[in-house]
Amino acid sequence: MSRVRTKSNFTEMKLNQHLKDWKQIVSGKFPDLSLPQVNGLATWSFGMVMTQSSSLSRVSTLIAKVNGESENTVRQRLKEWYKSGAAKTRPGNKRASIEVSNCFSSLLKWVVDLLPEDNQELPIAIDATNIGQNFTVLSINVVYRRCAIPVAWKVVKGTERVRWKPHWIELFQALKDTVPQHYLVIVIADRGLYADWLFQEIVALGWHPFLRINHQGQYQNSGSHDWQILARVVTRKIPNWSGQVTCFKSNPINCTLLARWDDGYTDPWLIVTDLKPVEADISWYGFRSWIECSYRDVKSDGFGWHKTRLRQPDRAERHWLAMSVAMLWMVTIGGDQELASNKILVSDRSSDSFSTSVPTLSCFLNGLLTVIAQLLNGQTLSFGRLFPLPLSHFNDLIPANSS
Repeated sequence: MSRVRTKSNFTEMKLNQHLKDWKQIVSGKFPDLSLPQVNGLATWSFGMVMTQSSSLSRVSTLIAKVNGESENTVRQRLKEWYKSGAAKTRPGNKRASIEVSNCFSSLLKWVVDLLPEDNQELPIAIDATNIGQNFTVLSINVVYRRCAIPVAWKVVKGTERVRWKPHWIELFQALKDTVPQHYLVIVIADRGLYADWLFQEIVALGWHPFLRINHQGQYQNSGSHDWQILARVVTRKIPNWSGQVTCFKSNPINCTLLARWDDGYTDPWLIVTDLKPVEADISWYGFRSWIECSYRDVKSDGFGWHKTRLRQPDRAERHWLAMSVAMLWMVTIGGDQELASNKILVSDRSSDSFSTSVPTLSCFLNGLLTVIAQLLNGQTLSFGRLFPLPLSHFNDLIPANSS
């Protein structure tokens, strides 16, 4: 049941019309947040887009100017938003802090609702990234047009030795039953994240692991008693192979092994999945490279989060919620622009025709500049949709061993 939304000092001020419009959009997608929480999320995400920064100083200065408020008043209000309930100091603001994990399902549902009605596929990539020595961020991301939209994440201190397994399980469980059952959901991860329990956790959700593994170890063909060396599953003369196997003598898993080794690359791709060999294409692993593009969007090209002064992981997690919402907004606009200009991988599902003209700007940056231009030209604030390509096209469009 949704929480009752109470009035706050956010509602008492005169909001800029564009900010007000954005708040309406955000409010409808997070029904379990209180009104102050929605207002904070909308203000932060709007300010990040307009300033191209996640800086508290920059966002609060902009919002103060567009709303005609004191900069210090806005700064304190935005700061209160990402604090835990016990740390809130403003009079009358002793409210419960946002439980970010409760927002993950709503965020993923928002993404799914933006997809075409005939869509039945969802590529997801998981990864871990470091923010200097301060944080390590574990994230689950929907990959889309050379971008990645975080839909669940956990921030831990970069200097602490912690087991990641409980965090990954909690993240996946937070997304349980959010995606329609008829969707083909593939979950892609680099070899540094492979674990047998991760494979099993993904399968238990009804999704399909697509996990790269190291070539050390052995495998056993289905129906055979002989163990063979993974490093020899493909060679320069036989660069492609797939089959149903048991992988690894210790902690064995029954799976499909996909292998490919292209010229010019030191190591082959070795992918394990629960899909049958005829149902999977190893080139889908190329989606993983898009999460690297997303890090540039969050950091240097977009919101400058690598310069954050936050040091508490729980506050950083709430900050990521605002960045994720802002990123979703930008890629919907950027994707619309790419389709309108026929710039990238424009697919006609009925005819299998497509264009491969590559744009000079990322989908994210295209959206960012488009929104700013629209508002400067006096247009109303807009929000787009998501138009992904069918997975079947990527065996031709993504080169093997892209990193």
